[in-house]
Amino acid sequence: MAQTADKFLLNRLSRASLVVFVAIAVLCALFGEPLTAACAVAAAGIVISGRSFHQGRGANPWPTIQKLFFGLLVLLLMASFWTGPWALSHWLYGLVLVAFALVPRGIATLVTVIVVILAIAAAQGAEGIADRHQMISAFVLTTLLSAVLIFLRDYKTRQLAPLRRTDELTQAASREYLSADLHKEIQRSEREGTDMSIIMIGLDAHASDNDPDEDIRSILPRIGRFLHSQIRDFDTYYRAADLQFLVILPGIATHEAITRAEIIRKGLDALLDTHGMNLTVSTGIAGLNIGDDADSLQQSAANALRRAQQQGGNRTQAYSAWSPASTPTQPRAEGTAP
Repeated sequence: MAQTADKFLLNRLSRASLVVFVAIAVLCALFGEPLTAACAVAAAGIVISGRSFHQGRGANPWPTIQKLFFGLLVLLLMASFWTGPWALSHWLYGLVLVAFALVPRGIATLVTVIVVILAIAAAQGAEGIADRHQMISAFVLTTLLSAVLIFLRDYKTRQLAPLRRTDELTQAASREYLSADLHKEIQRSEREGTDMSIIMIGLDAHASDNDPDEDIRSILPRIGRFLHSQIRDFDTYYRAADLQFLVILPGIATHEAITRAEIIRKGLDALLDTHGMNLTVSTGIAGLNIGDDADSLQQSAANALRRAQQQGGNRTQAYSAWSPASTPTQPRAEGTAP
């Protein structure tokens, strides 16, 4: 819920910022300040190409476009030291935070150092501007405070990382812990000599073409709650991808996992139909075999899910690493339940 509130506030803030930058660009263009207008346009481009403005901006080419707008803004601000207006240099106060938010840390550090050096050099060569030295002092101090803030943010992120085990949208366990947890379950199964299976659940992409992204995201929390109601206390489920979930079933053989997957698939189909969504669900099952590790077991379930979706979706498919009808070098998926 907190993450949803943060995204809501950031979205509203980004839209308000866009209005402000567009207004600045128009006014400066009307009053004959083209460089300031260009900086405002570049800042507006950074805002409108960011994920906080629209969730779909996280996919290519938007991150690259945002970085290009940022590079343009840096060049324009550097040019303002020598061409004016000098007041535009006050925009540099927020440049450090923007840099560390948009580009890798090494590049952001390099940009910060270059900007500070050029700003000091420009202040030494500027004539007729009484407050230029005070502005540079304030800029350097702001840069140092920004560096402290960035350090504290990264420190807090590292400290809280072990506590963030759940996906806020679906309440499923985070994908970052999937491989480690699956590795532990495999070791336990091999140590105790018990069966283990996993189920990969995916919304069929071919059926979601007519549904807006917002509608699909709105149903994900209900899918998470449904999965939680269908698993045992010692089972775990993860959000493996945007539209995929993975369930770990300790002590469950493949044939029983197929039955459980069908129950889950049909229940999700009914849930989606109740909410009027033209979506279907497919599942892929993989049982633990000798020599399997966390990566190979996930890959087997993913291959089974892919096979189910390639066959038209809305079905369950179990993966077998070997079969009398196939050679060891040509694994195939089997156990279809349409």
